[in-house]
Parts: sequence; structure tokens; C-alpha cells
Amino acid sequence: MQIAKIWFNGVEEPLGYHFTPLIVSWLVEGAAGEMQASASLQISADPDFTEILYGRAGDLDSLGVAVELDLQPRTTYFVRIDVYSDQGSHAQAVSRFETGKLAEPWEAEWIGPQADSGVHPRLLTDFAVHKPLARARLYITGLGLYEAYLNGEKVGDEVLTPLVNNYDAFIQVQTYDVTRQIGGQNELSILLGNGWYKGRFGLQGEQAYFGSRFAAIAELILTFTDGEERKITTDQSWHCTGSSIIESGIYDGELIDRTIDVNADTEGQADILPMDKSKLMDRISPPLRLQEMLPVQKVLHSPAGETILDFGQNFAGWLEFTADFPAGHTVRFEFGEILQNDRFYNDNYGTATAGFTYISGGSRETVTPHFTYFGFRYVRVTGWDSVTKEDVLGRAIYSDLERTGYVETGNAKLNQLYSNSLWGLKSNFLDMPTDCPQRAERLGWTGDAQVFAPAASYHMDTRAFYRKYLFDMRTEQLKLGGSIPNYMPAMGTGGGASVWGDAATLIPATLLKNYGSVAEAAQYYPLMKDWVDYLGFRIEDKHGTRAGLNDGSFQFGDWLALDGATPSSFKGGTDDTYIATVYYYESLRIVGDLSGKLGRAEEAEHYSRLAGAVKEKLLFEYYTPAGRLSVDTQSAYIIALKFAVCTDKQVIINQLKNRIKRDLYKIRCGFVGAPIFCQVLAENGMADLAYDFLLQEDFPGWLYAVNLGATTIWERWNSVLPDGSMNPAGMNSLNHYSYGAVMEFVYEYAAGIRPDGNGFRKLLLAPQPHARLGRLSCRYKSTAGTVGSSWSILDDGQIHCRFEVPFNAEATIILPYSDQEPVNVTSGIYEYTYQPQKDLRTIYDLDTRVIHIKKDEAAFEQLLTVDEALTRFIRHADEEQLNMTIREISGLFFTGVTQEAASRAALLLSGLKLSN
Repeated sequence: MQIAKIWFNGVEEPLGYHFTPLIVSWLVEGAAGEMQASASLQISADPDFTEILYGRAGDLDSLGVAVELDLQPRTTYFVRIDVYSDQGSHAQAVSRFETGKLAEPWEAEWIGPQADSGVHPRLLTDFAVHKPLARARLYITGLGLYEAYLNGEKVGDEVLTPLVNNYDAFIQVQTYDVTRQIGGQNELSILLGNGWYKGRFGLQGEQAYFGSRFAAIAELILTFTDGEERKITTDQSWHCTGSSIIESGIYDGELIDRTIDVNADTEGQADILPMDKSKLMDRISPPLRLQEMLPVQKVLHSPAGETILDFGQNFAGWLEFTADFPAGHTVRFEFGEILQNDRFYNDNYGTATAGFTYISGGSRETVTPHFTYFGFRYVRVTGWDSVTKEDVLGRAIYSDLERTGYVETGNAKLNQLYSNSLWGLKSNFLDMPTDCPQRAERLGWTGDAQVFAPAASYHMDTRAFYRKYLFDMRTEQLKLGGSIPNYMPAMGTGGGASVWGDAATLIPATLLKNYGSVAEAAQYYPLMKDWVDYLGFRIEDKHGTRAGLNDGSFQFGDWLALDGATPSSFKGGTDDTYIATVYYYESLRIVGDLSGKLGRAEEAEHYSRLAGAVKEKLLFEYYTPAGRLSVDTQSAYIIALKFAVCTDKQVIINQLKNRIKRDLYKIRCGFVGAPIFCQVLAENGMADLAYDFLLQEDFPGWLYAVNLGATTIWERWNSVLPDGSMNPAGMNSLNHYSYGAVMEFVYEYAAGIRPDGNGFRKLLLAPQPHARLGRLSCRYKSTAGTVGSSWSILDDGQIHCRFEVPFNAEATIILPYSDQEPVNVTSGIYEYTYQPQKDLRTIYDLDTRVIHIKKDEAAFEQLLTVDEALTRFIRHADEEQLNMTIREISGLFFTGVTQEAASRAALLLSGLKLSN
């Protein structure tokens, strides 16, 4: 038994973070017992715990304990956790966290270059150390972006610091332990770039939206073994030189010119800048780091004479290479996601030039950009005709989150789709959840973020990441009077659209569902409450009651759905007011539920009552007395079922089935319906239909992109047309994670892992096997411990299931296609091999649509031998008729297909077995 992890606000051993509030959680592994009997938590300022500053004991919840402690600046706190199991075993672990400057006044000044010299500046100072050093901490930030160096060595391993947010509201300060880097004679330097702050950024591509001057502020605090403390601060004594970085921008890339004498005509004193130090705040963002190394897979030579590197994977990051060129030689790299006619292409990047230019100074060196990143798979290289696969390396960049979800199936295309969803996350989780990593946008769109949050929170531990995003959201909300912007940073824009704005309630609800910490959820309560209050006031102004329809404002609707007025319509055919009011109801319900968990009885009663009244209004406006929904679209039915906005669920299920049938079993949903489509089908007893959609290989379908070579999720169902050409519609990203949200269905229904309440302290293990997968293995490292679920369909028709339940957890196991009653279990590993009630090897049956059989050439040829009338009907069938089942065809008297013929077909189809 061991305590494997201790987290502070979802981060291990955080240094210099914002700790308001401070939530401590921990993970126990390898326990001999099944349940926790008791636990204790102690905090001290010394590693020997001679003085206990905080202590709690009893039945503490490892998923999150809120600590109320008067934290002091620049202080290391040690935390000791003891856990006792129900069988008497004991585990203890000690971790630490360290505060930053908190509210301590800054002695340092904001400094910058005296003038814009046309190059990116480097600020420098020298200092000497003459006695033994105990520790050294650097508290620093820079605008737009900065890199700090001590004695020529970069400080830390993070990139693009201080990251991105509304700089008018707050500026994050990073804390670094630099004890090892301090010598006798020392040089501290700060290299500055444009970044989001002063580079081109936003939907309009504005230059220097937040500010136009380079700036930095830093305090290097040296603590000596004799207790003396010394501060080296940015002030008028610093001087400034140029650098070899001529241009940089998030959208447009970077230009490095090593032929420049960085000291010529650029040496001078730094200016003291009259900038507000009250905006400085200890960091809340998790680190942004270089992650995977991606080698070049192929060097291509296009018909246009271009040299193109293919990395085999679309991702966000940059490249590195070893330069060994004559002085003055120029190499340029341009980035794209796809080739067109075997030629380089990046027209879908809009105004983002997305290039990296290097001019050699004649020395051999390893080269990377500093202040930009790209979304790409392909790179056009000019000036280096002899480049080989080994010369260039891709480096992925994303926020440093722990991967928690792992899924592998027997279906290679589904495995690729899973990988695409995961890489969509990696490519767009760069400090904020962006819509895309390549074009001149890359904004923290709220709608995209909320639909993907459930899948993302299985893929990775998202607590710290979304904490920062929701902090950004709250910051903007306070400026907007309760409204939620459409994206962050809002940059002066408004918001208030449903689904997008409902990220304020739905993301915290996802975090509570997956991670189970009410203490953590409490910090988001003001954000959530103010959002629904804002909607209520807006609705009341128009209708005289908060229990009205959410109409009268801009709505995105079912964005990019396929049932709009035209094939290229921005939004689908689902009524905007219906969508907005359903989400208003759900947000009210969530706030009411959390109010109750927080002990806010009056608010719980108020919001629950208001939610009920809004639901009644929906039922009155959009439903017939018999319970039929009047908005006849897939997404309308999907959200009605998801949020239980109906009087008779079966009526809505039947309507959805009929709508799907009329849509020829093709998904027509956009951003509202598609992310939860398969999930809702499975939740309502239609798992087989969910698999049909998940495994759909034609347009529109999730595997359509896979068949065309996609390695990430696309923005549109047909971002690339069947002939491989880019869809000419505007807004066309090939790395847009929203539709990757379907992986929630894979985790929760294909694997059958889902929480039964808040967090995985109680869980349900109820997989839904399918012949076209054959097998599935899933492991999810929840904050309660590792949960496992795997199944395989054996050659003899039996099914083998294996489940893992973590320490201090309770699970209900529901075996698929078994008459065995649900089994309640505690910590342990459980395996079952049995003959299911349904032959899961059978791929086809009477209720399989003919169009599926037709795609299997061997099966289709056999089917055509069964009956002459059936053959005649199938050969002349149109698309609608091909979407009928054999059972449905035999029910049409005019086809001549008899029940006896249908039975023969069923016998034939049942003999076509899945083979492992």
C-alpha cells in the first residue's frame, strides 16, 4: 500500500502557483485492504513537521480536501498524508508546495528597451556571489513572451511564457528554482518576443492589442546558508542589447538572422516603464512544454519542384534542426496540414503566413524557434535541397497534463479515430483550449471547449488546465456583467450565446463528474451562478419572468450542422430558441444541484424551482399534449433526451429513430448534437445504432476522415472532399477537436466505464461489446485510482471480460448480454468468461440494413442467392430502400419477398461470423 500521488489543485509539487483556494487530493495504490478506514493531513513549514500549521483527520476524502491556511509568500510547505485501510495497513507520503510572491510588494521595476530597434531585445545584468548559497528563486514575467537565461543556460523547460490570457486583467508570474545555475560570476538575461500580447492576434488580426512595448520584471532572490537574503531586481542598472530574432508572431512565425551583430548600435540602458504592478499574479497555468519528438516520415519532391517534409501526423509545435550552412545562407520552412495535387498547400490558414526563416551566421548550431508555434503535418523547405529525414525533428507542444485514458480495440480505423481525438486535444491544449492551432485565430472558444470537455477529461487529467480556463472565463465575465464571452481572451467582444456561454456550468459539471471534488467545484460556483442569473435577467427584461424562453439574442445554434438551409450554411435547422432554452434549463439544474451540495439550501430551492418552470415552458411551447416534440431534427431530439426535457421519453426515442430513418441513417448534427450523439443513443438503449454511426465510413461519418488519411479531427464533416481536395468553404481546419468528443461514448459505453455519482469513488462497469470491434481494452487513471475494463469475443462465441476496481471504490458490474444480476464489488480484479445470450460473432442479422451488407462483397453475393424477389428488389433499390432491413423489406407485400425468404436470409446471415 502506497500513496502514489499528492496533488495541489491538480498539480504535483507546484512551485509559485496561485493557491486560492488550496485543494489537496491524493491517490492510494497497491492497498492490501479494500476501503479507506481513516486518513490524516498535516501541513508544516519544515520537513520534520516540528510545528504543525494545519491538521485534519478522520474520514477525509482523497478526491479533494479544502485547506484554509494563511499562506506566506515565498514559503515551502510540507504536506504529510497518512492513510489506513480497513485491514489495518498504513501508508504515508510527504509532498511539498511552494508559494510565490502572493501579495508581497515588488521591489523590481518593469523595464524595457528605450526604443524599438527592429529586433527583439535582450535585457541583461551581471552579479557576483561570494558565499555558500542555500537556494535561489527567480520570480519573473515578460511581455509579450520571454525566455530567461542564467549564464547562457535557459531557465526552466517551459515555452511561450507567460502564456496567454487577458493581460489587461492580470499577468502571470512564473517561479523557477535556479539554485543549480548560480555560480561565482553570473549573467542574468531576458529575451523578449511579441506573442499574444503585442503581436498579431484575434479574429481581426489586430497588432499590439494589449500593448506595444516589450517589457519584463524580475526578482532573483538568493538565500545564503547563513540566512542572509539578497535580491537582484530589474531596475535602471540593467542594459539592453539586440538579438538575432528579427520578427516573431503566433500566427506568422519567426525570422532569425545570425548575421546580425546583436551588440552593434543596440547597446544601451534599459528604460523604467510606468506599468501597473498590481496586475502581477502568481501563475495559475500549468506548464507549456515540448512533448513528443516526431521524426520526418518522408521527404517528398512535388511536381512543382518543392521539397516537402511529411511528419505523418498533424500536430501543434515547431521543428528543430542542426544548422551547418555558410554565413548568409537562408533556409525557410512553411507549414501546412495537407497536400493538394501532391503540392504544398496552406490556403486554409487564412492570413497566417506560418513560416520560419533562418539565416545562418556560419556556425554549426541546433536551431528552434522561440516565440511562435505552428499547426502542421507538412513543411515546405526552401534553401536546403539536400535535406534528409534525419536532419529535421518535429516537437509537439502542449500543456503538461498527465495522460489518463488508454483505449485499444480490434478495429484499426476506430483506433485511428481515437488517436485523432487525442492528438486534437494535444494540438489545441496550449494553455487554453483553442479551436485550431494553425490559422489566424487560435482562440479559446467556449463552445468547442465545453463539448469536448467530457472526452478530454478521460484522455488527460484536465483539472489544472480547466481551472485556468475557468479563471480566464470568470475574469471576462466580471467585465461583461455576468455574460460569458464566445472566446477567450474576449478582446473587447461580447457573448451570451447559449451552448457557448453554458461552458460556465457544463465544464465545472464535467469536472465534478469525473474528479468528484465538491471542494474544487465550489470555486466555480460564482461563475456558474452569475451566468444563469445573467440569462434570467435578460429573459425577464423581455418576458417579465425568468422562466421564459431564451430568445432575443445572437445564437450560434447547431453550428455547422448539415440540415441547414444550404449545404454550406453556418448553422443547422434546429430552432435557436429551443436550443438556447434547453441549455438554460440544464444550466439552472446544474447550479441548483451544486447549490445543494454546497449547503446553500435557499439557492438550491430557488434554482431547482426556476429550472422546473423553464422546463414547463419548453414543454408548453415545443411539445404536443401527447408528448411529441415539434422541432423535427436529430439535434432537437438528442438534447431533449440528454437533458430529460420531455414528458414521455419513449415518444422522443421513436421520433428520433424516425428522423434518423428519414435522414437515411446519416448524421445531420453540428456542434450541439454530434458530440453527444452516440452517447445519447447508448444512454437510451440504442447502443447498436450508436455503433452504426461511430463506424460510418461514408460522408458524413467519423471514419470518413480516417479513410482519407486524417490524423486529427476535422472542423467539418467534409473538410476534405472524397477526391482529396479541400472543401472550398471558408473556415476549414483539419485540426479541430470538437467532433472528437465522441470518445466519451467509447469510454463510457464501448468500454462501459462511468462514474456512478461524482468521481470514480462509485462507478459502473457495463461495457457494450460489438462484433465490428471484436475486442476492447480500456484503462482510465481516475483520481480515485486506476479503473480497467476489457472484453474480447472468443472464437467459440464466448465473451471474456476483465474489470479493475481501485482501492476505496465500489463498483457495480453489469455483464453484457447476460441474465446474471448486477454484481456489487469493491477493490480488486474481476474476470468472467461466459456464453452471452446473443452471438456476438454475428455481424449481420435480419435487422441489419442492406447497405451495410452491400459493402461486404462476399456477404452481399451470398445474400443475392437467397431469393429471386429479394435479389430483384435489392438490385433496383435506391439509397432509401438500401437503408431498409431484410425484415422491413419482407413486410412490404408488393416486393414479393416472403417471410420464408427472409428466414432463409437470416439463417445465411447468422452463419457469417466474426473471426479473430
